[in-house]
Amino acid sequence: MWLGPEEVLVANALWVTERANPFFVLQRRRGHGKGGGLTGLLVGTLDVVLDSSARVAPYRILHQTQDSQVYWTVACGSSRKEITKHWEWLENNLLQTLSIFDSEEDITTFVKGKIHGIIAEENKNLQPQGDEDPGKFKEAELKMRKQFGMPEGEKLVNYYSCSFWKGRVPRQGWLYLTVNHLCFYSFLLGKEVSLVVQWVDVTRLEKNATLLFPESIRVDTRDQELFFSMFLNIGETFKLMEQLANLAMRQLLDSEGFLEDKALPRPIRPHKNISALKRDLDARAKNECYRATFRLPKDERLDGHTGCTLWTPFNKLHIPGQMFISNNYICFASKEEDACRLIIPLREVTIVEKADSSSVLPSPLSISTKSKMTFLFANLKDRDFLVQRISDFLQKTPSKQLGGSTGGAKASIADPGPESLPAPREASEPPTNPSSPLSSPPSFNTREVPTASQGLLKVFQKNAPMEDLGAKGAKEKMKEESWSIHFFEYGRGMCMYRTAKTRELVLKGIPESLRGELWLLFSGAWNEMVTHPGYYAELVEKSMGKYSLATEEIERDLHRSMPEHPAFQNELGIAALRRVLTAYAFRNPTIGYCQAMNIVTSVLLLYGSEEEAFWLLVALCERMLPDYYNTRVVGALVDQGIFEELTRDILPRLSEKMQELGVISSISLSWFLTLFLSVMPFESAVVIVDCFFYEGIKVILQVALAVLDANMEQLLDCSDEGEAMTVLGRYLDNVVNRQSISPPIPHLHALLTSGDDPPTEVDIFDLLKVSYEKFSSLRADDIEQMRFKQRLKVIQSLEDTAKRSVVRAIPGDIGFSIEELEDLYMVFKAKHLASQYWGGSRSAAIHRDPSLPYLEQYRIDSSQFRELFASLTPWACGSHTPVLAGRMFRLLDQNKDSLINFKEFVTGMSGMYHGDLTEKLKALYKLHLPPALIPEEAESALEATHYFTEDSSSEEAPAQEQQEGSGNEDVQERREEKGTSPPDYRHYLRLWAKEKEAQKETIKDLPKMNQEQFIELCKTLYNMFSEDPREQDLYHAIATVASLLLRIGEVGKKFSARTAKKPRDGAHSGDHNSATEEDEPPIAKPHQDPTRECHPPVAGDPQAKGSGDTHLGKALHDSHVIVEGGSGEGQGSPSLLLSDDETKDDMSMSSYSVVSTGSLQCEDLTDDTVLVGGEAYSPTATSRIGGTVDTDWCISFEQILASVLTESVLVNFFEKRVDIRLKIKDQKKVERQFSTSSDHEPPGVSG
Repeated sequence: MWLGPEEVLVANALWVTERANPFFVLQRRRGHGKGGGLTGLLVGTLDVVLDSSARVAPYRILHQTQDSQVYWTVACGSSRKEITKHWEWLENNLLQTLSIFDSEEDITTFVKGKIHGIIAEENKNLQPQGDEDPGKFKEAELKMRKQFGMPEGEKLVNYYSCSFWKGRVPRQGWLYLTVNHLCFYSFLLGKEVSLVVQWVDVTRLEKNATLLFPESIRVDTRDQELFFSMFLNIGETFKLMEQLANLAMRQLLDSEGFLEDKALPRPIRPHKNISALKRDLDARAKNECYRATFRLPKDERLDGHTGCTLWTPFNKLHIPGQMFISNNYICFASKEEDACRLIIPLREVTIVEKADSSSVLPSPLSISTKSKMTFLFANLKDRDFLVQRISDFLQKTPSKQLGGSTGGAKASIADPGPESLPAPREASEPPTNPSSPLSSPPSFNTREVPTASQGLLKVFQKNAPMEDLGAKGAKEKMKEESWSIHFFEYGRGMCMYRTAKTRELVLKGIPESLRGELWLLFSGAWNEMVTHPGYYAELVEKSMGKYSLATEEIERDLHRSMPEHPAFQNELGIAALRRVLTAYAFRNPTIGYCQAMNIVTSVLLLYGSEEEAFWLLVALCERMLPDYYNTRVVGALVDQGIFEELTRDILPRLSEKMQELGVISSISLSWFLTLFLSVMPFESAVVIVDCFFYEGIKVILQVALAVLDANMEQLLDCSDEGEAMTVLGRYLDNVVNRQSISPPIPHLHALLTSGDDPPTEVDIFDLLKVSYEKFSSLRADDIEQMRFKQRLKVIQSLEDTAKRSVVRAIPGDIGFSIEELEDLYMVFKAKHLASQYWGGSRSAAIHRDPSLPYLEQYRIDSSQFRELFASLTPWACGSHTPVLAGRMFRLLDQNKDSLINFKEFVTGMSGMYHGDLTEKLKALYKLHLPPALIPEEAESALEATHYFTEDSSSEEAPAQEQQEGSGNEDVQERREEKGTSPPDYRHYLRLWAKEKEAQKETIKDLPKMNQEQFIELCKTLYNMFSEDPREQDLYHAIATVASLLLRIGEVGKKFSARTAKKPRDGAHSGDHNSATEEDEPPIAKPHQDPTRECHPPVAGDPQAKGSGDTHLGKALHDSHVIVEGGSGEGQGSPSLLLSDDETKDDMSMSSYSVVSTGSLQCEDLTDDTVLVGGEAYSPTATSRIGGTVDTDWCISFEQILASVLTESVLVNFFEKRVDIRLKIKDQKKVERQFSTSSDHEPPGVSG
């Protein structure tokens, strides 16, 4: 590339001059290319350690003048080809002009101007990128691509100098963190280390310090442990690595969410030396933290934050903290964790004004809300800019009100004046699958259904006056009074000051009358409900009467949701639960419905209206318990892993015992998924739910630890899992809430686990108190850190399970070993994931759905298959390989959706690697018939097309039925349904059953091949042998076989023409194109079994067309030569045997058996037999073949097989074993496009 001219004082240090003229010098870096010796080693080491640009550009051109000692760099290049191009341009365009100048200064000025002009011209043609990465960073990205062979699409995020520990020796080098890979390169005195690890393969990532490795980062994959140390800023590096690994895990978990989440807002004022991607990732991390801290909707984007103080009227203090501003909210968090937290929705703001500064209150800002609250912030650094940002966001906030808010305690909650918004975006179109309507009201109307406006408890319990409830009633009254005082002091509604006092009140239990309201506030569900008015009703309308797999599961579980509670013993409660669950399944088809959601939702419905319960469920599933309720309950497994880790750290004695009994995994899943609602009496568990909505998952973990701690002695005495489960079950059944004013509800679990002696009762408030006293050291950010660590483990173990399931689903007759299949699966999966990385093929990425059966989750398209085929096939055909790959893909693509799954892929590979000569030839033969061979590649394909549409005995039949007529509509319907609900697994069961029923195919079932298809087959064979050591012998053999087969086809045509003229016994003339095989199989060598059966691959959609180079001319030229003797095993000249009787009995053209004369028995030669020699092959026939294609000519598979058997060199070629594991090993290198030219190689000196 051209460089802006810079001075070089010592031109020859570390560089070797290769070309020179009076004005320019072309130089090569010492040690680059071949040779280099010790100097080369030292230079290479210096370049790596000092991160010199010479590593990536080992060639350069300098401008010089005769008398000057100063040189100027004008160009550099990564390869000789690139630098030579620049050199030639300078010679052709500048040398003559420069010789005219008299002054050397003028020459230098002219050259510099010219080079700057070229660079400006080049830059003008480049599209402006908007937010370009800094130059130094671009150079590093170029080095990374060149060093590790990464494609353009792979973006570098950041790079760090560090040491990689190889054994006990540290290797100093550079760590490159890209979006999809971790790469490390070091070159020290001839010892080169080059590492590439995909983030999706990382199973463990942690920062640790040991005696051996001082403060290092450990990266584990399934097969290696890597340690990196000596970072300048280990904290920043580790944080970035965590983010990238987390992104990769999200990609494995949910590719659609991953693709949507890729876009991030660009910062307004970009930093100088940070890549745009690094900024994006930092912004993403801040966004996630901001949303989690303040429980804001998922689409909220943080705009900025600044230090400030907040005046708190309740204790007359200025509290220091941070103010955060996003498009819809202003939030504040104090430096002390519990001092104060505040959320002000911009929809509530009425006035923002700058107050007068004073020495006590510098640069204050006052914000007033509709609920008559005023918040005073001070010590703001850039107040004017801040006010401008807030006013910009306020202008975008919808201001149209449906009702004004009034003063009073419940103003902002009861009557918040919700904004009128356009129809919500998230509503997904449900499938219109005709089915019996579900037993629910035909429409959802607020006036008709009581649950539309209030919780089920209010509907079913007409509460008696508090006085009648005695001490319990008095306690409840006191709680309500405490909250009223709190609301008066700290405000009510979304803008409430949340302090340590708020937590104390929550821990003492929320009164029944306020529970629904406070759950909505603390969870953040209120924000989404207010900003999406009418959304729930609209969803209910849409989902009414629609059928999907989710609705079927919901119906099954409705009557299992708190059956002991009177609210769910009648149709009113059940119908409300059905509506909420079905609406959510339609809002979020990825989750749809998961067991345990029914139990949680039924409790939400007791305390809130249907709409409130719906939004609380949204907050739970999508924000507070991420990934809990998907098909693989990943989130719950992650938190279960955290629980095990905490048990190990806090209760080590018990942890060992629990591991031994294997009990933690059995118990904790139900505790986490149902928030203790399924294992504790309802009135006790609901107090835990109160704390959960305020504090998050931390409370559940604390209570779980407290339960184990309370039962430690008994658990240590247990001898098996059942006993431990009983101990814990009985304890939880007897956790009581003595303050509850609801009538006690019998707990079904308690009835099952009650023993002889009455167990001691435990008060829920005591249990909570103990959990906070003993285990409150848990912090939210620590939990997030642990979640990340566990997520790596959980997702990788799920991926391993998927791999094992897929490998088990592959039939035993495929021929690959389990290890080979697992290796192939990893290569196949990597190829699928690469489509998401580099955007080469969006189709496969979009099609990935984690709810599908494992076999269907990863699929590849034709271009990806072509790349895999090229690197794995044993039949390398040079430039003809892509054509062959395209044919193989069409053959394997059963359902014609232009994607193939792993099973289909392995079937195709197996055809080339396993089986005897017959099997492999059969696979090759099929690649030259429709549907593999498309009309553009071979025009006359009538015969084979007829075979594929009419003959239903082969495995292609099920696929054909699907594509005919209305089959396409069914497929379309299935695709539409897939978008809105999990797929119907019965469909896959039916498909697999059909596969098993399909009959095995014999070589007699194969159709005949016409001349054009045969020519294509010859092309492939000629290209196949180009890299073989016995190339000449193979070419000679294939020429012999091709000429023999051409003559057989000609002779066959004559006989079919003769029989057509004189039909015997009233037989009608035959039509070759609908040929059916009824004749005898060919007589082959004794050890061959031509009738051996195999599974054929199944047909697919024509998609790609390519053309390879051909050596066919030689075959056709040689085809008139009569071959007197077969090579190798052949016993004399091959002859043709044609029985006239067969012709009489068969209306179609029969197969002609080819045998060697040595194996012919005398009795076989009857009077009707005609021996055909070379003379039957006339010159006219040859000329016809040379010109146009003969449509009457055709040949059968048996004839090809028998002809090939005459050539031992061909037999040996096809029967030669190839180790696919070596190919897979090479493929992994090819995946990163390693450069092998000597120009790019490191110095070839062994260390």
